[in-house]
Amino acid sequence: MARADVKKVVLAYSGGLDTSVIVPWLRQNYHCEVICFCADVGQAEELEGLEAKALASGASKLIVKDLREEFLRDYIIPTMQAGAIYERKYLLGTSFARPIIARHQVLVAEQEGADAVAHGATGKGNDQVRFELTFMALNPHLKVIAPWREWNIRSRQDALDYAAEHNVPVTATAEKIYSRDRNLWHLSHEGGVLEDPWNEPLEDMFQLSHAPEAAPDTPAYLTLSFARGVPVALDGTALGLVELVEQLNQIGGLHGVGRIDMVENRLVGMKSRGVYETPGGTLLYTAHRELESIVLDRETLRAKDRIALEYADLVYNGNWFTPLRAHYDAFVQATQTNMTGDVRLKLYKGNIIVVGRQSPYSLYREDLATFGEDEVYNQTDAEGFIRLYGLPLKVQALLKGARAE
Repeated sequence: MARADVKKVVLAYSGGLDTSVIVPWLRQNYHCEVICFCADVGQAEELEGLEAKALASGASKLIVKDLREEFLRDYIIPTMQAGAIYERKYLLGTSFARPIIARHQVLVAEQEGADAVAHGATGKGNDQVRFELTFMALNPHLKVIAPWREWNIRSRQDALDYAAEHNVPVTATAEKIYSRDRNLWHLSHEGGVLEDPWNEPLEDMFQLSHAPEAAPDTPAYLTLSFARGVPVALDGTALGLVELVEQLNQIGGLHGVGRIDMVENRLVGMKSRGVYETPGGTLLYTAHRELESIVLDRETLRAKDRIALEYADLVYNGNWFTPLRAHYDAFVQATQTNMTGDVRLKLYKGNIIVVGRQSPYSLYREDLATFGEDEVYNQTDAEGFIRLYGLPLKVQALLKGARAE
């Protein structure tokens, strides 16, 4: 599809510098109507004044959808249940936000009769892949416009100059050094002093969490309750997913929980340094994993651990809407059938200490594990087990001895 064939485009819009200048750029270069779409996945105050800004930039309208509940229910919770963590640290906060945004962007394009979709992801990052794989999977007939791969803007200053030239209202300045992405699950920081992996992050960069040394001197205790693997209550009070995560973000952030500093391997081939704040998510991952330790049998737990690595790569690489993810989810959901119970956590200066766990489906039996006297375990049975278990070692030793003679 040529530029002249594009009549109407739906832009994934955040109101930041990049997407703000994309609006007039699309009108100038594609001579098309621009509809801005914003997915509310928990950006908080970032949504304020968005419509006025979009219209002032030249958009015909702004469409906002509150997707917070769907984001948690259909994207975050399944990923947590899978135990997926990218490269040992990253809880995938930006990764699974892109497919839900792109999915609804496609729906808006279909409803509005648009023939194209656009995004503000750069040609260096992962997000371009996540957006465009979703577009391909859900509506391959839509033309995809990625201005960063077409225009002559090459720097933040270039974008600021373009905004000034076209009277685009932006709050960004050349002094705002960090690139951030915020949603209900996390806040990420990239760029600026973080581009040197030897530099320690400045404390004033953090927005969701206190420094551990500034956290309260008194530990906090909390109990998380799960039903079939889904968190449903905090300290005995039933809460919806959105409210639960919001409260956990506040509690975890206060106690310095959930800060991650890592150098990760991007899908496009380069390494990048990112700092993530995920206080509530870190608490949920910890509690869910601990409940699994008493509910799941050994072989199922190990099978889940193997899948978790693949699941994390799948999410990070933008392959959300694939048959493989659906197959993994079918297995993971089967493992969550008995994942009902409570986990008690102790928070202290950046640490999460598990101090209790219980479930009506627990496979832990005190009468079997006790060091005291019991009548259910015959310890003499262990002798035959060890003989059979160690048989390969015995055979190897006998063979080695025979060769030495």
